[in-house]
Parts: sequence; structure tokens; C-alpha cells
Amino acid sequence: MTSAAEAAFPSLPAELGEGIADLVSCGSLEMSADRAAEARVIAAMLPVGTRVHVNHLPRLALEDSLATLVALREAGLEPVPHLAARRIGSRAEARSFIDRAVREAGVAKVLLVGGDDPQPRGPYPDGAAVLRHGMLGELAIREVGLPGYPEGHARIARAALERALEDKLALAAKQNLSAYLVTQFSFAPARIVEYCGALARRAPALPVYVGLAGPSSPAALLRFAQRCGVSASLRALRDQGMTAVRLVTHTDPGEQLAAIARYCAAHAACNVVGVHLFSFGGVAQTAAWMRGAIALRRSGAAARAAAK
Repeated sequence: MTSAAEAAFPSLPAELGEGIADLVSCGSLEMSADRAAEARVIAAMLPVGTRVHVNHLPRLALEDSLATLVALREAGLEPVPHLAARRIGSRAEARSFIDRAVREAGVAKVLLVGGDDPQPRGPYPDGAAVLRHGMLGELAIREVGLPGYPEGHARIARAALERALEDKLALAAKQNLSAYLVTQFSFAPARIVEYCGALARRAPALPVYVGLAGPSSPAALLRFAQRCGVSASLRALRDQGMTAVRLVTHTDPGEQLAAIARYCAAHAACNVVGVHLFSFGGVAQTAAWMRGAIALRRSGAAARAAAK
């Protein structure tokens, strides 16, 4: 009989099931700051303590995410606010928000990104500037997430990205902050594997969460790919004769996930500890997909038991 997990992931080889389940159960997902009501919905589908990143969009102030952070904590999940440096208006705004997030929602981790605003709204031109301020450690933040770009960045040279990551890791270490890295999503698994391999050589102790575009419509994925700067993989595959719509229609997150699981199984030095799901199709749909992936562990165990 076909299990629900096998039905949801028909193209994944059974031998990868447990590795895939581990990557998802140790992973995280992202939701919008103004969707507090969905916290209990997704909590019913995910392991207790799953990290849920709450984004910091241009149209919302930092404090607008507080209700969602509190709702996630109350639902038994781990709230992780985004801090988009260029969207922070002042040091006082940043300090007040972090202090309230720690006190009201038990926040201990933040994801620190630069933000894509053309000009900084306040004193922070990039994530490193927030770290230099020193307030994260002062306000009881224990862990900071940093962004990684398997396809590079549209406006920043790769060498500059590498230097910036090294600087931020050094700044975090000086403040006794643990650090982890979350990659931007990509439609080219080979690019992700190559990037993770390079990171394992440069920063072998750095935990990496590989970003995946969650289940969504082709139109939504194309829109977000262009907005997030990952259209390089779309262009590369179009050059091979695959149209963008065919690419997105046939690129399920499960295919990306299987590629990462194979990489981890083949490399003892792999520092990928989980995946991070961008919920472009909605956070409830993404959480349901994650639940199906986690169920592959039970399917794999049942298959082994039946074979004995």
C-alpha cells in the first residue's frame, strides 16, 4: 500500500527517505509578518520547536511582526525574526524591537539580511553594521542567521560576498553569538551542491540550511525568482532548451531536496544540517509539504522492517 508520504513524493528513491526526513525535520520555513492567525495551523503539522522565520517586508515596520512572533511561540514553534538592515530606521527602533521580541516571544535567534532598499532608511547599510553595533548579544540574542547566495548577488561581486561573510562570522564570534547560514533558493541543484561544498572547505563549522522554493504555482515561482535574484538558473536551463514555465512546472521542491540528501550522504564533511522553505505558495501549504517529507522516515523504517 502506498503511504501518504510516498504519494506526496512519488519521484524520490526510497533509500533517501530518512536523509530527506532528517533535513526537513531539522529545517525551517518562512512566513509573512502579518499572518499571526496561521501559527496554530502550521504548528499542527510540524514538529514542536520547528524554526519559523518571520520576514521583514518593506511595507511593514519591525514591530508589526511581534504578534506573529508571540503566536508562534505560544503554538510551540521557534520564532526567528528577520532583521533587514537597510529597512531599520534607527538604532532605537532596532533595540526596542529586539528587546520586546526577546521578552514577549522568547526570541533567541534572528536572521540578519541586508535588505534590497536602494538607500538605507537609517544607520545600517548592511548586516555587518548591525553586528558592529553590538546590541544583539546585549539583548540576549544567542544565535544569528546569515544569508548565502549560491547564484551570487545581482549587485555584489562574489569576492565581496565572501569577504562580507567572513567579516560577519568574525563579528558574531567576538560577541559570543553562534552563527548559521541560510541560502537563497535556486532551481539548479548542481549550483547549490557546489556552493555548499565550497562553504564546507572555507567554514567547516558553519551550519548551513539550504533554501528551497516551497510548493507554488509556476507563475508565482517565476515572479519570486526574478524578485529574489535567482533567475540565473532559469536562464541557464532555458539555454539548454527548457522554457522557464516548463522548468518551474517540473521542478518540485522534492527534486532539490533529493539532490541535497544525496550530497550529504556522499560527503562526510557536509555541513548542511537542514533545509529552509520559502513559502511562496502559502505557509500552510508549505507546512503540509514538510509534514509529508518528514513522514518518509516512517515509510523507510517500515520498508526495512518488512524486508527482514
